[in-house]
Amino acid sequence: MNRRTFISAALTLTLAASSNAADAPRAFDVVVYGGVPCGIAAAVAAAREGASVLLIEPTRHVGGLNTSGINTAESEHMLKWTIGGLALEFYERLGKHYGTNRAEYYFESGAAEKVFLAMLAEASVTVVFDKRVARVEKDGARIRRVELTDGSSVEAKVFVDAGYEGDLMARAGVKHAWGREGREEFGEEAAGVRLDRQTRKAATVDDGGKLLPGISAWARDLVEGKAHRGVMNYNYRLCFTQRPENKTPIPAPANYDRVRYRLLENWLREKAARGEAVKLTDIVDLYARRNGKFEVNNKQAAIISLGHFGGQFDYPDADYATRDRITADHRDYTLGLLQFLANDETVPEKLRAETRTWGLAKDEFADNGNFPYQLYVREARRMRGAFVVTQRDVTEDRRKTDSIGISSHFIDCHHVQRVAVSPTEFVNEGRIWRIGWAYQIPYRSLTPPAAECANLLVPGAASFTHVAFCTYRLESVWMIGGHAAGTAAALAAKAGKPVQDVDVAVLQERLRAKKQVVDFVPGQPEKFPGGSGLGEF
Repeated sequence: MNRRTFISAALTLTLAASSNAADAPRAFDVVVYGGVPCGIAAAVAAAREGASVLLIEPTRHVGGLNTSGINTAESEHMLKWTIGGLALEFYERLGKHYGTNRAEYYFESGAAEKVFLAMLAEASVTVVFDKRVARVEKDGARIRRVELTDGSSVEAKVFVDAGYEGDLMARAGVKHAWGREGREEFGEEAAGVRLDRQTRKAATVDDGGKLLPGISAWARDLVEGKAHRGVMNYNYRLCFTQRPENKTPIPAPANYDRVRYRLLENWLREKAARGEAVKLTDIVDLYARRNGKFEVNNKQAAIISLGHFGGQFDYPDADYATRDRITADHRDYTLGLLQFLANDETVPEKLRAETRTWGLAKDEFADNGNFPYQLYVREARRMRGAFVVTQRDVTEDRRKTDSIGISSHFIDCHHVQRVAVSPTEFVNEGRIWRIGWAYQIPYRSLTPPAAECANLLVPGAASFTHVAFCTYRLESVWMIGGHAAGTAAALAAKAGKPVQDVDVAVLQERLRAKKQVVDFVPGQPEKFPGGSGLGEF
């Protein structure tokens, strides 16, 4: 993409964002809510099918987590042959951006945003920023109008909810769930509460016997396999660098409370007493990316890391004010952890010095203090649609006649919470890590029951159980779902049909024509190499 194309894209989207809230409702063939990769794929796909399309993004930037710190397709845990359609096009365009002229599965947030903006502009998608869905007005089972938080409203023949949270879906009265089902609800062996086998040594209570921050409960109060309201933890995916010319200091949090890091302090003290050194990479994961940048992530095996365990519990179904408070708290937690590691006298000097060698990349998130735009919401609501994809569907019953794409990612659930086993020991809870199989994503998992909503598709908070959702919740796979939803939305709008009545055979042919991988490919592996034993639990 050249500079002229990028400027044109940015100008088009900026003008769209300045719409007057007092204007009469605008009407489109398709309205997509959520400018995340899933929503971008849906919007571009619908527009390329000839539909007039509006994309509504609640923040000031498109791209979701791919432009907020997740700089990978997650293809290291997938079968690459399953990535096609608009997802593959995005990675191929990144290759053109970098001059390699091949699909690039590791990239920078700023580069991803430029590519996404160009794709939207070329497809003539109208985009509005900084608006959330406030209310949904329906006529029977059809959405007639969506009112936004600035007072404006939009109408469409078909709506697509591509957001991480499923806010449009929920306000349209579509049945949904959040948290984790118990094993018995869908017969899933990996469902429900899951206590790690390995306990960790560290003081878990204060001098008065109260659980320390970051410890959610006592293990004795939990039952293996039972349902639980908590989804997997959230964290920010920071962009670090050590290059002086592109490094800016990590800022202090707005609200710092060192008590939040007592668990870490206790652990560091025990390590020091045993003469064991601690490195920063024992606490956070640092993934090397382009141009001297490192993607920073929650470390699964750490005593305490960037994942704000328990801080996510109330987020999925909360109102916007509560969500904003939770998001701000995650930012404070993240910056507070880094401040503690860099400056607190209880931290070994070698670890403090190492932490201070890192800074935020100046050329990323420049209009947001170089801090990612969005919190990594790995999972929130999940629709209860016309078909609910379960563990069996992603591991055994993997073929579907209404396939609209294929996923092959591991069943990957980060920890949900930390629970005390005793005053001196705790255990993490919620982790799932299973080798992935290729499985077909059914169109029915994107559609609500017809009686609940006839003109809405939900490729974001799609109809999966928690266990199965762990294979779907990757940006590359969300783009696959979005591509299918956008194409189906355009077909439904043109035919004047409910989304449930879209001719699946026609939809599949349109997707195949656009290089979406709908079918199993003879000779291609259906399971990730390595078989059992690769850290599976």
